Amino acid sequence: MAMTEPNYAFIDSRRLPGPNRYFGDSAVTLTPRGEASRNPTALQSWAHHVRDMTRALEWPDPQPLIERHAAGVSLVFRAPQDVLLTATEVSEWAWERAAAECGETGFDLAHPSLPLTLFAGRAALERSAALVALRSAAAARGLPVFEDDEAISIGAGSGSHTWRRDEMPAVTAVDWAALHDIPIALVTGSNGKTTTVRLLAALAAASGLRPGLCSTEGVFVDGQTVLEGDFSGPDGARTVLRHRLVQAAILETARGGILRRGLAVRRAAAAIVTNIRADHFGEYGVDDTLALATTKLAVAHAVCDGGTLVLNADDQVLMAAAAGLPHVAASRVALFADAEDRPSLVALRARGGSTCAVHDDRLVLHEGGRDHILGALADMPLTAAGAAPYNVGNIAAAVLAAVAMGLPIEPMTATLLRFGANPLDNPGRLERWRHGGALVLMDYAHNPDALDRLLTTARAMHPRRLFLLLGQAGNRGDDAIADLARTAARFSPDRVVIKELPLMLRGRESGDVSARLAAALQSAGFPAACLALIPDEEEASRSLLAAAGPGDVVVLPVHTRAVRVRLRALFAP
Repeated sequence: MAMTEPNYAFIDSRRLPGPNRYFGDSAVTLTPRGEASRNPTALQSWAHHVRDMTRALEWPDPQPLIERHAAGVSLVFRAPQDVLLTATEVSEWAWERAAAECGETGFDLAHPSLPLTLFAGRAALERSAALVALRSAAAARGLPVFEDDEAISIGAGSGSHTWRRDEMPAVTAVDWAALHDIPIALVTGSNGKTTTVRLLAALAAASGLRPGLCSTEGVFVDGQTVLEGDFSGPDGARTVLRHRLVQAAILETARGGILRRGLAVRRAAAAIVTNIRADHFGEYGVDDTLALATTKLAVAHAVCDGGTLVLNADDQVLMAAAAGLPHVAASRVALFADAEDRPSLVALRARGGSTCAVHDDRLVLHEGGRDHILGALADMPLTAAGAAPYNVGNIAAAVLAAVAMGLPIEPMTATLLRFGANPLDNPGRLERWRHGGALVLMDYAHNPDALDRLLTTARAMHPRRLFLLLGQAGNRGDDAIADLARTAARFSPDRVVIKELPLMLRGRESGDVSARLAAALQSAGFPAACLALIPDEEEASRSLLAAAGPGDVVVLPVHTRAVRVRLRALFAP
């Protein structure tokens, strides 16, 4: 007899252990389903049941939120960190009860009747007296605590110790004198995160500290690879923060991790938001740039108490979102921009704040009431002799975060004049190589804005011919895929080769994304005769390289790390 899958009243029920889009503390979130999810009475009833049950459990005010978005609704409430599993069950029970009260009968009840005594018993089992005592003792000593389902750490980096959850020590057994905090920076935004993280790590190293960083490329400590892959979420952050060699932690903090689990840290010396661009819409209730900005500004929760929030003053969406958030208002803010006479920067300097911006083609840091000239932009390799102005913002953001982390200003200039000269200083991000007389730009360029910036840089190099590799992951919407193609067409490349990304189909059929890219290119007026479809990413790249000659620029947005490594063997610096 065939088994049928249960039809529950909710799609997803998750814990948010760290500061998140909604609260500066832990929370739980539920995505309901069925007709009741569109019923305002049912939604308000869920909130009512949550309040009643959490009050009976003597938990703090849950502040339940009902967030409507294009895909439906999200139900969120604050819950104590040590009873989050029980809190998810409270949320599920409250929703099932509310939906049933409104006549919804088309689902299997996962929690048909869970009385207060059962919830209280589950919370008591979940709550660990030993962990509560350790958290309290760490807080009294000003030490951070990092937790996951398997382990708990006290202290950070070189001043940390980690225990398995089933082997937690008594407070008196901890060598508290050996534990301490380290400078921590969070880096988020739509584009430029990885470049900024790497530069900030180089600035930390130049000041004599051993940096640890996590990013979409992996985890790296003191320049050595610890893990490869996308570690831009909480797991990557904890890996860095538990590494005993790390003296400064720089953590790329991607949108997905914030939405799925919240931040890994509750306190940081600095947090950067590089910019906000349209990307990943339709996931986890984020439908527009304002919602995306609000999500990324969750990092401000970590710097409310003594840290610095570094923002891009030229990004109007980001600044508008920041102006409406209390946790941003409670933070010390530093601003960067492409010109130091921006009114917001002038006003901030008048209040004694820190800025980093361009004046007379030089980068100037204003800190402590003084101007510090960091060098000419054209002399900084990350700007590609001025052809990549978007990297100026990444440089300025890294400088402000470095100051917030307590790093000295003096060694910065030498680092800025060096970093990026070697393509492997910043692998996968504006790597510049030579091949048969052609200039090759290899980059990640994963969304329309990033591709626009990359192709603007390529055109600034006045190529004889411009060749482009084009591809996209399957988790973008049809409009976003078409927008990537339209962006490419605006730069009138002489040849485009479309690739497949079989490891990034993410629910789409093989060939679907490449067909949509080709159709959008031709709709934008790109000639079919200059277009080729070569599914294999490496073969597609090699075909463009084989056709290139002196004076050409070949733009290769390569998304597979192994392919980048093999292609580098063909190039000369």
